[in-house]
Amino acid sequence: MQTKSHSASFLSPRFTLGQIVATPAVLEHLERHGVNASEYLNRHVRGDWGDFPSEDAKENELAVTRRLRLLSSYPIPGERVRIITEADRSLTCLLFPSEY
Repeated sequence: MQTKSHSASFLSPRFTLGQIVATPAVLEHLERHGVNASEYLNRHVRGDWGDFPSEDAKENELAVTRRLRLLSSYPIPGERVRIITEADRSLTCLLFPSEY
């Protein structure tokens, strides 16, 4: 009998993203490489924080229930992109770490 994986990509959204924005540099990078940001936004909203250290992931787990700012980090062709959702869940921004 096979068991299903409990991958974060199959979980329901855990919070709202609010307005989704990206810096011009990230938008240009995504377009140049043909990357759709929705895959990364879906991972973020379901609690897959990407390649953050485990202590930062634990902070995010607390932040979900305490309505604090949430951060994720994902490798996207040749770069690393951060996704930040504000504490009040009004805005989610995609940006490069150098823009933070």
